[in-house]
Amino acid sequence: MVKVSIIVPCFNQAQYLSEALESVYKQSFTDWECIIVNDGSIDNTNEVSNIWLQKDDRFKYIEIENGGVSNARNVGIKFSKGECILPLDADDKIGIEYLNLAIKEFVKNEMLKVVYCNAELFGEENRLWELGEFSLKKLAISNRIFCSAIFKKNDWKRIGGYDSKMITGLEDWEFWIALLKNGGDVSKLDNIGFFYRIKSNSRNNNYTDKQEEEMFKYINIKHADFFVKQFGSFNYLHKKIRKIKTDNYFLKNNKKHVFNSFTKTFFGFKLFKL
Repeated sequence: MVKVSIIVPCFNQAQYLSEALESVYKQSFTDWECIIVNDGSIDNTNEVSNIWLQKDDRFKYIEIENGGVSNARNVGIKFSKGECILPLDADDKIGIEYLNLAIKEFVKNEMLKVVYCNAELFGEENRLWELGEFSLKKLAISNRIFCSAIFKKNDWKRIGGYDSKMITGLEDWEFWIALLKNGGDVSKLDNIGFFYRIKSNSRNNNYTDKQEEEMFKYINIKHADFFVKQFGSFNYLHKKIRKIKTDNYFLKNNKKHVFNSFTKTFFGFKLFKL
């Protein structure tokens, strides 16, 4: 039997934490542990966590100084005993069959590295989350997998875990690139198993264009081999247009050549005659 370790970082999200933990508690798959990582919260995260520690000994608790979500996940995973890992943010939820269906996929396919599912948004917005089809080329343009996908602990260890330098955002995207760029299968379950909370005040909403630009550059430098393999050149991505664009820090090529590479890759034609 495969054991799953669910890692729940929590930084001042005590008001939502019980909903997340209840969704874990209700799983039809029972061989799990849930590690709550209190990432330096100043609210009542400790008190809420203690209720669940008393309720079921599969819940564990770690308290650390605030170091960001990547660091908190890494701490929890190091402490974990499961062969498979599911990160779950403290304000989100998972469906009752998610673990059960995901583990069946891992048992069927030893080449599998990531399992995720269909998802819904809830809270201030309620609708199906249109994730789009997965491919490595699409992953090179933008993140295609939400944070709460399931992966093997050995693969996490192999790539050195989450990058704790990425404090301001995009840490999930970077992690999936690191995990998948050298091969391995990805499976998306055909059921809704993840629920992502939309709030008016969240880390994503407070994320500045400058911070995002810095993280894009960091990812492009760190995974230059991946972007070269997918696009044939060293590319810089821009959120607003979700396209490849020229950045002199990375490219000194003629702009027409860069746009030709983009249009040829995605639309099958060259825009400019060189």
